[in-house]
Amino acid sequence: MEAKKKGLKIGVDLGTANTLVYVAGKGVVFNEPSVVAYDNETGETIAVGIEAAKMVGKTHERIRISKPLHLGVISDIKSAGTLIEYVLENLDKDSFDLAESSLLLCCPSEVTQIERESLIELASDLGIGECFIEEEVKAGVIGAGIDIFRAQGSMVIDIGGGSTDVGVLSLGDIVTSESIRVAGTFFDESIIKHIQFTHQVLIGSISAERVKMQIGTVDESLSGASETMKIAGRDLLTGIPKEIEVTQKEIRDVLIDGFDEIVNTAQRVLQQTPPELAADIINDGIIINGGGALIHGVEKYMSDKLNVMVRKSDNPLTAVCEGTKVLLRNSGSYLVKPLD
Repeated sequence: MEAKKKGLKIGVDLGTANTLVYVAGKGVVFNEPSVVAYDNETGETIAVGIEAAKMVGKTHERIRISKPLHLGVISDIKSAGTLIEYVLENLDKDSFDLAESSLLLCCPSEVTQIERESLIELASDLGIGECFIEEEVKAGVIGAGIDIFRAQGSMVIDIGGGSTDVGVLSLGDIVTSESIRVAGTFFDESIIKHIQFTHQVLIGSISAERVKMQIGTVDESLSGASETMKIAGRDLLTGIPKEIEVTQKEIRDVLIDGFDEIVNTAQRVLQQTPPELAADIINDGIIINGGGALIHGVEKYMSDKLNVMVRKSDNPLTAVCEGTKVLLRNSGSYLVKPLD
């Protein structure tokens, strides 16, 4: 008699920039850009993840590039399904039963109830037994190593690709939170606009992201990073390719405005926080997650502005995904600390 196959516990961080997948017992099995390429004529999938990301800005009319989320909002449910299906297909399907499996999807706070229901329906269509939707801010603070199940206030600022989520948690759930669409994509677009206006050169999103990560800073002293960087694009006056040099100072001035908006959001969340939890945050500080945590000088800048210690988590890019392994143990009920 054939033994009954067991289900898997799968956690997905469905991000604007990257999608990460955790499988219980296997760890993180997928960490690639949230990008899908389709054939415009047939509708078939051409590439997913890294291979699809290589095509961004370099396609012709036959190929359509799609991203499941834009600025923290689900913009294409079909490509979200393609990403999840792609991951499942790369697992050993013969060794487990999808109908007995659980899927936890972590999404930005801006995701609506209708979008949540669409994601649950999507999981059902893929044959997954049960699906839960959770906010990234909760999984992220757990993945950063914080015990949110105590009667103790914890605060996290998650600067992702499409949105920044700020939340205070205690006793296993979110006490207060706020989300704004100022994050990685916003910064990239701001750099594109600045270079277009200041240097009369048009660059793409990939080049803008490279500028942000290589010389981007919010450090007023401009210490500890390269001072200039060469970047190529299309000259708006002549229409031909042109290489220019951008300075760290001008990129810092572009980023500062966005980070000030994030600081203002954090201040509003702190103002809504009960006094006892606010006291805990003063003592323990604030955790910062997401790709934005990697920008040079961000911890000191936000600490100075908020007058609270801000520290980057040890794993800012994978904290949300790693937090799902704790949430998966409870199968949707998070008010009690799960057993190991």
